[in-house]
Amino acid sequence: MTAPYRSKRLPLALALLVSGMVSSGSALAQGAVALEEVIVTAQHRAETLQSSALAISAVTGDHMTNAGIADAFNLSRLVPSLVAQPAGGSTVNFYLRGVGTLQGNSFGENPVGYYFNGVYISRPAAPVGSFYDIERVEVLKGPQGTLYGRNATGGAVSVLPKAPQTNEFNGNITVELGNYDLRRAQGAINMPVGDSSALRFAAQVSKRDGYMSDGYDDEDGQAARLSFLTQPSDTLSITVTADYFKEQTKGIGSVLLQSDNLPPAPSMDRRIGGSDPRSIAVLESLAAALPPFLPYKNFPTDGTVALPQNDGFIDSEYFGLTAHIEKEVDAGTFTVIPAWRLSKPEFLMYVPGFYGHQAEEAEQFSVEARFASDLDGPLNFVAGLYWFDETNDSENFFYQGTLSGTYFTPDLDTESYAVFGQATYELTDTFRLVAGLRYTEESREQSTELGVISPQTPVLNLSAPIPGSLDFEEVTWKAGIEWDIGYDSLLYANVATGFKAGGFFVSSPPNNSFEPEELTAYTIGSKNTFFNNRLRLNVEAFYWDYKDQQISFVGGMTAPGGGFGQGLVTVNAGNATIKGAEVELQAALSAQTMVGLNVQYLDGEYDELEYTAVSSGGAPLRHGCSLGALRPVMPGTPNPAAYQDVDCSGKPTLNSPEFTANLMLEHTFQLGAFDLVAGLRSRIESSRWTQAEYLPEQKQDSYTMTDVYLTLMPQNERWSLTGYVNNLEDETVLAGSSLRPILNVSYGTLRPPRTYGARFTYNF
Repeated sequence: MTAPYRSKRLPLALALLVSGMVSSGSALAQGAVALEEVIVTAQHRAETLQSSALAISAVTGDHMTNAGIADAFNLSRLVPSLVAQPAGGSTVNFYLRGVGTLQGNSFGENPVGYYFNGVYISRPAAPVGSFYDIERVEVLKGPQGTLYGRNATGGAVSVLPKAPQTNEFNGNITVELGNYDLRRAQGAINMPVGDSSALRFAAQVSKRDGYMSDGYDDEDGQAARLSFLTQPSDTLSITVTADYFKEQTKGIGSVLLQSDNLPPAPSMDRRIGGSDPRSIAVLESLAAALPPFLPYKNFPTDGTVALPQNDGFIDSEYFGLTAHIEKEVDAGTFTVIPAWRLSKPEFLMYVPGFYGHQAEEAEQFSVEARFASDLDGPLNFVAGLYWFDETNDSENFFYQGTLSGTYFTPDLDTESYAVFGQATYELTDTFRLVAGLRYTEESREQSTELGVISPQTPVLNLSAPIPGSLDFEEVTWKAGIEWDIGYDSLLYANVATGFKAGGFFVSSPPNNSFEPEELTAYTIGSKNTFFNNRLRLNVEAFYWDYKDQQISFVGGMTAPGGGFGQGLVTVNAGNATIKGAEVELQAALSAQTMVGLNVQYLDGEYDELEYTAVSSGGAPLRHGCSLGALRPVMPGTPNPAAYQDVDCSGKPTLNSPEFTANLMLEHTFQLGAFDLVAGLRSRIESSRWTQAEYLPEQKQDSYTMTDVYLTLMPQNERWSLTGYVNNLEDETVLAGSSLRPILNVSYGTLRPPRTYGARFTYNF
């Protein structure tokens, strides 16, 4: 492939920008040290992060270990555009630049694709347990409708573990101790097997007390991964990876949020958990005004309102098996990735303030086959086929009290086929055209038994299996340009589309399904490297047009035979416009000092956001949006529930802070034969809304959260000892919130408090 020409003259605007920051006599200008070069494979071929014409962030495994990130929930500490939100049990909700949704039962899938070891993982609970012995994490922003495709409307999070290496024997072990009785150990060993094969084994065990007063928000997991690489010839390599994770904790906890409609709740700064007697007393005082109803048969209740308890748990297992087969030929590389995954999450939680139990067994198979060319001419491309099949059997029971309970047992089958391709054509040595296309067919089938608890049906009676079948097909595409405008300076612009298929939610037909959502993204960006890789400046602007957005909320649903209940409803609520810009600056100011700054401006607004909510008691909803008139759910019956139309058009998109900044500063002191590295990471975030009711207590105000650390190591880096404090300010930050119906009060999940500890690593 022809190497692009790079002019050695700096673009004038960029030269003016950096001239005031860097003097000709500084270490930066004289070439004292270089910034780390990160290789990414987001476009299914290896390239440097700076030469990748994508809106992408990459975090290396070493940086994640240094930051103490051992799960998906804390990944947003290093990626400004990402908000990872716990949703109860093991479920993770990803929001990228405002695109995301609430997932809380077996019907749910994320609109931000999650990939582990190159394989799409459909279950929202599956991201846990994979963040150890990691090569890097790549976060792709915007729709990935060409090379990634399935359910990547808002982007993709790709976690890539370290692979075996032939002819090398090495390994590492890390032990960490911290407050809240944190005990974590992880390690890896790489062993050659003959001259052309290798085995890599990695494992992690972690245990920690809960951050909440009632013991929730704890940690207890064991994970292991075994990879085997063989290279029968110079042109063929086969890697097989098996992974396992076991989680047994009390699970995610929540706090009752202070609001204007209940007696004073404990301040969330105190982290008084929902099952703590101090929180229960407040809830009981509010529930006392409700009339009593018959208790549900054989289920303990406090009358109309079931109270949060301290018996929550997670008891989940995850298994995975993946093969990567690569065959090099003169024209390029064939890659085949067959994969199998079994997810068995089971949990009992009270995150939204009421009882929720889910036991699930989801089994998925997938195969991706692709060819990445390596031609000498102006044209190069990636083309492939994709197949995905998942079966999901589960039992779900959500119980708010005798006014409302829902039990359902989905038997779901999903199958998806796709053919895709993306090509780059060099018009000149410095100017390239990019075009991509993907055709997808997807089918979904369900057979779901459903029963509800209400004042009219105090005894749970299951329906006959509710059948359902949906079929979708979609063409998504990408078109763009890449222009080398100077020495190590790249300008790119593209338009890309993505879609997330429709599906089912818990209700009886015909009102139990939703349509696909679509997103078109317009992006222009520039990546620039100066002074022999001592200064980087990347700038990106984006405009996203989001149509038929799928939103989920606890709303009214119908049961077979005309009954009424509540469940997690998904609807196509309308359109949104999301626009903004991101600036990333990294500099090696000297051989000892590194600085980094990543700033994102985000302006997201729902142009149309209308849906129908339900008031269980028949009173007007507490809501921050415009409300329509109340209308009875079941006229002529004693059921007090009423529907009410909600119009949130013009409101900001959820989890979309207007400004987010990540700051990094690191300086190395030389102490004889040792280095002492002092570092600081700080995230500054403006206010954001966490839930679609737009209630005052669901808004997280602006905050700053800072991590500091000191690392001592010999200059051969054989070992290191790190002391750290995370969340130095001890900020209490709302990770997410949910409204408990009937009582119209909100519960919130919180990011970790101030934590501190020590971490020792030995490399061999």
